[in-house]
Amino acid sequence: MAKNPIREKLEKAIIEGNVPQVVMQLLTLALEMKVSDIHIEPRKYTVLNRFRVDGTLQEIIEYPSSIHSAIISRIKILSNLKIDEQRKPQDGRLQMMTETRQSIELRVSTLPTIHGEKVCMRLQDKNKSIPTLEQLGIMGNNYRFLEKTLKSPNGIFLVSGPTGSGKTTTLYSALNIINKPTENIMTIEDPVEYEMEGLSQSQVQPEIGYDFASGLRTALRQDPDIIMVGEIRDQETIEIAIKAALTGHMVLSTIHTNSAAATFTRIIDMGIKPYKITASLRTIEAQRLVKRLCKHCKEAYKPIGPILEDLQKEMLRVHPTHDFQRELLNDVTLYRPIGCDECQGKGYSGRCGVYEVLMLTREIEQLVLQSRGETEIEDIAVSQGMVTILQDSYIKALYGDTSIEEVIRITGGGH
Repeated sequence: MAKNPIREKLEKAIIEGNVPQVVMQLLTLALEMKVSDIHIEPRKYTVLNRFRVDGTLQEIIEYPSSIHSAIISRIKILSNLKIDEQRKPQDGRLQMMTETRQSIELRVSTLPTIHGEKVCMRLQDKNKSIPTLEQLGIMGNNYRFLEKTLKSPNGIFLVSGPTGSGKTTTLYSALNIINKPTENIMTIEDPVEYEMEGLSQSQVQPEIGYDFASGLRTALRQDPDIIMVGEIRDQETIEIAIKAALTGHMVLSTIHTNSAAATFTRIIDMGIKPYKITASLRTIEAQRLVKRLCKHCKEAYKPIGPILEDLQKEMLRVHPTHDFQRELLNDVTLYRPIGCDECQGKGYSGRCGVYEVLMLTREIEQLVLQSRGETEIEDIAVSQGMVTILQDSYIKALYGDTSIEEVIRITGGGH
């Protein structure tokens, strides 16, 4: 495989001790590799640089500890952080033009460790377009349920999933559908990840007391129709969101839970009464990201044993109204990663989403009011047309979008 010219420049800059060039080439390489996060980690004798690519960390290069403090100072200067403060964490933002004349923006976080300051930088691509729900991989009943939700004049729509699972992107895809000149749409974010015409977007500043709760409270005084809040983290924020929904507003936000059904338990744990949840909550969408198989080298094969049995058993639970080519179950074919020059030998290229969308029906509302368990709520939702993340993952494996190994990694494969 041919040597990457940017990596060669990075190695040359490290050898020469050219600190500005080390930082420049590191960021240029990150942009070229489409990474989400850059990690600069001091070890005992060297400093390790790792990139998170398609959700997985991979080692990129090491440099000697002797130039580490100069590199940290360079990053701090570019991020408007205090270069003489090394005892406590700092957060900042970095904007610059790479050597390839591409604009790059990063969120920067520093952390003191026993071997020096560690830096993590999250790339923010301001130029990327907002995908449609179909482009995200939301299909069938998942798409129909979301479409119905976005036509509601009021209520709360929550997107659930772990950090880095694309929740904000999903919210913006939804906002793109309902963004009309007749609607006053406001967003309260940390940070503003996409800039969209027609929206009033605001970024919280917790250090001066401007957090999600105070931002949401202020937004309600701005005659809004629709409010998007970056995250529901505490009782105060969810209480204000409920009040907004009950007074005729539509509220979109994210929450950290393991599944759509688990969201009810999470909100109740925040101190919210079940009757308030059923009165205000419309829909919960949960999601994960799986690695997408490289279309140039993926290989078809016929699964056998427990994997095949688990897949067929789970797919029999999929509601008949969901758009799915059921004939694929008659002679199951799956696909595995091989590796080629196109995917740098990884077998995967990019990621795709897997989803479940739970709409509150009368039956589910009754279960919530009776404080019934997550499993019972999920079973009723599936019987009413919800496609679970596990089922959606299996469907994407059958379509050749991802591998069964990825399905098991993300969902546990039903066990």
